[in-house]
Amino acid sequence: MPENTPVRLYYLASGKLGIPIFDALRTHPKISLLGVGSQPDRAAGRKQQLLATPVASYAEEQGFEVDRLASVNTPAFLNQLRELDIELLVVASFGQLLKPELLSVPPAGCLNVHASLLPRFRGASPINMAILRGDDITGVSFMQMEAGLDTGPVYCQYTLPILERENADSLEQRLGQLAADHIGDVIWRIVRQGLQPTPQLDDAATYARKIKKQDGAIRWELPADQILRMILAYSPWPRVAAIVPAGKGPKRIQITDAEVVTDTTPVMRPGTVLGQGRDGLLVACGQHALRIQRLIPEGRPEMRADDFLRGNPIPNGTILENFFPGEQ
Repeated sequence: MPENTPVRLYYLASGKLGIPIFDALRTHPKISLLGVGSQPDRAAGRKQQLLATPVASYAEEQGFEVDRLASVNTPAFLNQLRELDIELLVVASFGQLLKPELLSVPPAGCLNVHASLLPRFRGASPINMAILRGDDITGVSFMQMEAGLDTGPVYCQYTLPILERENADSLEQRLGQLAADHIGDVIWRIVRQGLQPTPQLDDAATYARKIKKQDGAIRWELPADQILRMILAYSPWPRVAAIVPAGKGPKRIQITDAEVVTDTTPVMRPGTVLGQGRDGLLVACGQHALRIQRLIPEGRPEMRADDFLRGNPIPNGTILENFFPGEQ
């Protein structure tokens, strides 16, 4: 290809991280976006309505046709890419493994946008894990894909500070924008200027496994600062869930905002309610206490904790038990 010709590429993405990247790809003067693929629509919510992925929904709003791909490794999809004569395949928060035959289709290979500073947090949930571990800094890695899980060599990385009390939803949006700010230049340098990647240090690798709904189950014996990191890391899904007493029996709540309180009198039993009022519900933990400030009662919208407590008072000394999925 001539040196000044826009790079021909196809884009695979599903999660919110991929939305600003999509915008950057479709508007960059040195990129020709030939197609977009995403995971199939899936049933969600109590009514099990079919919902498109965030990227598919947004791209279609912008007038793009989006391929729903149950598997990207089928002969049909491989032939589609060959007919498009793409030079590069770009992947971000997609949700499927690419097999060697697919990885070999684009002449310039496959570029993955990974939301961590590899080799830290290879795997499905690097954004959540960075918050859970209490990291101060994270970032994005532009990685050449290979058969292993996020093991490929890295072209370049860009860092981003994690804000105080930042949740996963906010961090994902900011990381997506960080990647979008750089992806056009990175692609041009790879395809037109021969940028070479650097192998990862496998001995330094850590992993971020896929999050499950039960990961949000609260255990009051944990330190309050760890529970707070769970609340931030598991927002908007699966959220941290707890059981509280109510007039018509125990009620499940999801905690959306809280703070650690260190100047409390130690108690024998984690889960003990220490106070309630306009500033929220104060609960003893394995270390220090957690003040719940906002929550989502089951079947109701998010609200301030004091608004919930007006209709569901919880006396001081009440013991909140650990919540185990399947109990409610």
